[in-house]
Amino acid sequence: MTEPGHRYREAFAASASRDDGPLVFPFLIGGFPTPEETPDLVRAAIRGGAAGFEIGVPFSDPIADGPVHQDAYTVALAAGATLDTALDAVRTARETDPDAPITLMGYLNPFLSAGSSEDSETDDPGGAVGEPLEGLAKRAAEAGADGVIVVDLPVDESDAAREVFAQHGLSLIYLLAPTSTDERIAAVANRASGFIYLVSLTGVTGARDQVAADFEAFVGRVRALTDTPLAVGFGISRREHVAEVGKLVPAAIIGSALTTTIASAPVGDRAAAVERYLEVVTGHRSEETSE
Repeated sequence: MTEPGHRYREAFAASASRDDGPLVFPFLIGGFPTPEETPDLVRAAIRGGAAGFEIGVPFSDPIADGPVHQDAYTVALAAGATLDTALDAVRTARETDPDAPITLMGYLNPFLSAGSSEDSETDDPGGAVGEPLEGLAKRAAEAGADGVIVVDLPVDESDAAREVFAQHGLSLIYLLAPTSTDERIAAVANRASGFIYLVSLTGVTGARDQVAADFEAFVGRVRALTDTPLAVGFGISRREHVAEVGKLVPAAIIGSALTTTIASAPVGDRAAAVERYLEVVTGHRSEETSE
């Protein structure tokens, strides 16, 4: 079995050696706007400069997500998207770019449901959290994922899940926010592999005009306790945001702005819109030439 987090480590190390700015990991919702379009959007993101992915599993009650993603989840679910749709997106990304780190993101409820599937090694929904997640871990690893974010799984209740994921070569990716206490930061630092997801501001997902003013201090608090690579998300939408956070952390995650780009693009032009947007935000194309 491959040690968890190896693609994350290799991607961050390669980026540091090039010194060409932070990695950009787009967040794509599996099945949005339709399951049939998702593979083309994944491939377009890679052409546009995506260094890795966060693939979202549609869920009816995404408490950490803002209106843009809530609406997108609703559209995806109405179109028939499931966990399998997100795993298919992971497979597409892995087949297209064998080295890209890929993170599956979702909420505990649908992830626990994966534990009762026929191909799971256990279907005991009443056991410890880690046991029902065995099915998810197996399927995510087989699809080519490198890590999993379980948004609503508290760090102090995560050890069983982390062990199950590790048995399948997966990192459990933790989130920290500016409001996180020093105790919580230390708890995450002691468990983290792959990278730590820093929420750049308090609140739900959504594009903002600027990076939070206290972000540098927040990074300093986390960096004082760990050398695990850091990635920042929530509110990152423009090239200048990526450049700004890239002075402090090695990766930026872009979600709501990309989802809006997809939603606003004409049918038939969505993949091209994704590619153009990421070319600009990664610095591969100037905004003047993006039209």
